[in-house]
Amino acid sequence: MTRLCLHISAFHETMSTIPITKRGAEKLKAELQRLKTQERPAAIAAIAEARSHGDLSENAEYDAAKDRQGFIEGRIKEVESKLAAAQIIDPATIDAGGKVVFGATVELQDEASGEQVTYQIVGEDEADLKHGLINVGSPIARALIGKEEGDIAEVNAPGGLRHYEIVAVRYV
Repeated sequence: MTRLCLHISAFHETMSTIPITKRGAEKLKAELQRLKTQERPAAIAAIAEARSHGDLSENAEYDAAKDRQGFIEGRIKEVESKLAAAQIIDPATIDAGGKVVFGATVELQDEASGEQVTYQIVGEDEADLKHGLINVGSPIARALIGKEEGDIAEVNAPGGLRHYEIVAVRYV
């Protein structure tokens, strides 16, 4: 019985919704399309080509092509699962009354250095710090959620405790 409960619990965890911006969902859809229309057929062709070389037991090309096909099929399932569980949020339609929420773009000023940075809070698959996209589960995003312009957010960063003033909150 315990095993069944754990299995059901794991099923419910995987079926929970995953927040993703509209842009992030479109990126995943494009990746899925590419995987299905380009990568998968190329992998199938590579397997056929490797098979034509004879003995499969010592055919490294065949093994590599099968591995690649397995990776592609796994990624297709992963992307389809993420899209099925996605809660797509268009930041431009958010009205959170100036509060920092998922999808918000936040301008911050580091109180110690005076440095200003701008981040958008996005889903895990969209996060790209170089482009100012931070994961909703990151320490800085968790510190910002629920705050508003003028508030100070305390962030436990790898270099120690940092304080950021929220200069502006936009929904774009």
